[in-house]
Amino acid sequence: MPSTCPKCRQVLEEDEVCCAQVRYTWKCTSCHKLSTGFAFPYGKCFLCGGALEDVSDRSIQDPMGYQAIRDALQFELNAYHYYRMALERTPDHEERVILDYMAQNELDHLHELEEKYHAHLDPQVLTLSPKVEELLASEMFAGIDFGGQKGLLRLYERAVEMEKRTRAYFLDAAEKAPTGLQRDLYLELAAEEEEHVALLETEMHHLDAEIHGEGDVRASRRPL
Repeated sequence: MPSTCPKCRQVLEEDEVCCAQVRYTWKCTSCHKLSTGFAFPYGKCFLCGGALEDVSDRSIQDPMGYQAIRDALQFELNAYHYYRMALERTPDHEERVILDYMAQNELDHLHELEEKYHAHLDPQVLTLSPKVEELLASEMFAGIDFGGQKGLLRLYERAVEMEKRTRAYFLDAAEKAPTGLQRDLYLELAAEEEEHVALLETEMHHLDAEIHGEGDVRASRRPL
């Protein structure tokens, strides 16, 4: 039976609660990173160490009515499909494990955004038609050899480029937006991308070191 989330008041198709595990929401007063959970060490932002402001009571009416939220969900969805399609084209088992983790991580990011902003997507968006997928793959993976680690490194490089473009987009949109919620949302989402870029660059550095024989780091590497 349909139900209504007691926190965000969204009507759900199934009898479930979408935000039951969200206890508090904090916003960093320095880098604008939005975080949810029960507590944070020393009450500081884990991304930059800035002071946290409790915004648990902030209400966003009609979240999908905000361009910033729609864009964020779309960009996360794009990243998920990027790794998912790369996974389907990669023959090496160990590299497939990494790409599978990365795809799942992007899916987790997507769900986190849904929880933070109480914006519920149709699950069908996680599936692309074969024709659309073929068109996207021909553009995204042009020039990439899926038969070795160098191909995986190139996938990382393009992923970092994608995240940096997204971050720049949010920062530019924030600069152009008037003071208010829309601007705040763009800054929060730019901080999300800052975190993603840092994670990807760390993984790319480990892979590059491995390719160039700077120690056996594969065993110690952890996907995002």
